[in-house]
Amino acid sequence: MIKPETPVSFFRFEDLRIYAKALDYITWLHNVVCKFPNHEQQTLAHPFIKVAHSIALYLAEGSARNKPQFIYYLKMAKSSVRECVVFSEIATRLGVMNEEEKEYSVNQMMELTKMIGSLVTSLQRAIPNAKEDDEYDDMQLPPDID
Repeated sequence: MIKPETPVSFFRFEDLRIYAKALDYITWLHNVVCKFPNHEQQTLAHPFIKVAHSIALYLAEGSARNKPQFIYYLKMAKSSVRECVVFSEIATRLGVMNEEEKEYSVNQMMELTKMIGSLVTSLQRAIPNAKEDDEYDDMQLPPDID
């Protein structure tokens, strides 16, 4: 019996599990922030949604580039993930997001961070002389700060 082939998307990023996870998070987040009070829509909800969108957008943009550039865009996506964590904390402290929603948000961001890190590591292995990404890159200071 011939097994049907799994269709491959025209755009490579559409086949990435990370991309699907980012879209799931965006959908969840839209449902959460629509409940924010009107006075928090412009100052909190819109920037939160925008940074969540940027995760998926960086994945899409980077996937069309060469490996070193893709790694750069993946790291930018990771930065957007961190911003979502901050927005989750702010929303919780302001009382517009409950603890359960914050926990879900942070857990999703932790999972995305791990997935992005794994993809970066995989891509770096494919590049000769690529610098390995430190597992604790969140703790490293920029070269000009000592």
